Amino acid sequence: MDHLFTFEALAALLTLTALEIVLGIDNIIFIAILVGKLPKANQEKTRRVGLLGAMFMRIGLLLCIKWIMGLTAALFALGKHEVSGRDLILLIGGAFLVAKSTYEIHDKLEGEENIQAEGSARGVATVLVQILLLDLVFSLDSVITAVGMAKDIEVMVAAVVISVGVMMLFAKAVGDFVERHPTVKMLALSFLLLIGVTLVAEGAHEHVSKGYIYSAMAFSFFVEMLNLKLRKKQVPVHLHEHYVVAPEPAPEKN
Repeated sequence: MDHLFTFEALAALLTLTALEIVLGIDNIIFIAILVGKLPKANQEKTRRVGLLGAMFMRIGLLLCIKWIMGLTAALFALGKHEVSGRDLILLIGGAFLVAKSTYEIHDKLEGEENIQAEGSARGVATVLVQILLLDLVFSLDSVITAVGMAKDIEVMVAAVVISVGVMMLFAKAVGDFVERHPTVKMLALSFLLLIGVTLVAEGAHEHVSKGYIYSAMAFSFFVEMLNLKLRKKQVPVHLHEHYVVAPEPAPEKN
């Protein structure tokens, strides 16, 4: 166990934890968008289950490193391009994220609002399945990054657990902020659309630097924060919500 407390191991833990948190930003945004479609009584529990699912999925994938590395081997070829299991996961996951983001943007702007009873659990299972499916795609890159940066499985698992703990601390605040500001929600969906296109490109062996993607997202978010500060007195636009609390019945007159 002494090798886990060396300077090299601790440096790898800190660096890997920071990278895991950065790579988890898109996961937090996706969970915030999906959880916002549920009744408030179910949001916090679903958010925590989704993040815990992401953590256990990443740890499970880390314990299957040989299988993960095997995903990079070619399964078949399309012309001059070899297609691996990782490519297929990225292509399918990216396409799903593009389609899901496009649908959510349409739903928020032109969709119908459904009135449900307070505390209804309808849709929780669907949201959790979608979160876990995208967790698999996001976790794949995260695990491959971890394997490339650290030598000890204990360091990788510790980094994942710490990063998910940090995400749990801020996930509710991020979700509430996104829900309060419709323009931020549209911007977040645009970010997910961009990430989906990036995943498809990587699955097609077209490398896109994550630095460019996150820099563009950070700059766009900074501009939007200025807009919110300068126009805070304006009434925000109303987005259509999938969930609307049923109004309380008027008291009967005697």
